[in-house]
Amino acid sequence: ILIADLQKAIENQTGPRSYRNRRSLSQYNYEVYHPLEEIQDWMHHLNKSHSDLVQMFSVGKSYEGRPLFVLKLGKRSRPYKKAVWIDCGIHAREWIGPAFCQWFVKEALQTYQTDPAMRKMLTQLYFYIMPVFNVDGYHFSWTHDRFWRKTRSKNTRFHCHGVDANRNWKVKWCDEGASFHPCDDTYCGPFPESEPEVKAVAHFLRRHRKHIKAYLSFHAYAQMLLYPYSYKYATIPNFSCVESAAYNAVNALQSAYGVRYRYGPASSTL
Repeated sequence: ILIADLQKAIENQTGPRSYRNRRSLSQYNYEVYHPLEEIQDWMHHLNKSHSDLVQMFSVGKSYEGRPLFVLKLGKRSRPYKKAVWIDCGIHAREWIGPAFCQWFVKEALQTYQTDPAMRKMLTQLYFYIMPVFNVDGYHFSWTHDRFWRKTRSKNTRFHCHGVDANRNWKVKWCDEGASFHPCDDTYCGPFPESEPEVKAVAHFLRRHRKHIKAYLSFHAYAQMLLYPYSYKYATIPNFSCVESAAYNAVNALQSAYGVRYRYGPASSTL
């Protein structure tokens, strides 16, 4: 038994919200989970208070009409620089993802002036950060079902809602690890990029593919650093480079925090 009282743990995660809502940006608590409206307010505040390093924009709208906000983080030295895409919260119930994205932005902004490594990164790179990918599902996980995972799109043949956004991409759509049944948590959708959230992000990535050199997606399962491929047992062309980066990352994590991460291709590591 990992959690003796699950209901109590859930209640501790979600309250007290009214107290948090009254806090200013300088007092924003990065050590608690925040509902969608608070995260989006936080993004708006950052866009105003750190306009030299932060640009906020929307890549589209969700199924329920919510904006899909992204933060562009980096020094505006030139219009096009190499970039890294980071998204969190593609699975609604994995709240630690959006919390991490917020923490990363906080650390970047707070250490930009004092940490040469951070200053170099934000000068030479842009980071496109999407704190909440699955905005409808994340909102639903706060208001109705803490364990909701999928999007909130409706199915015309079944009463089940939603699609697993992480299995809705075009690449090897509905292959190993995905389901065609709309009621399954791993339902891949009626067709590739059927979900407006996935389609909007995919469109943005395709338009900026010349500049985006890395894609990082943060989830909440075990302690693993995974890289391609996930749909087949084969090595990627730049395997040695990626494996070396993963090795250095997990060693740095263990050295700094004492945590042990496994790393490897998703197909053989999961």
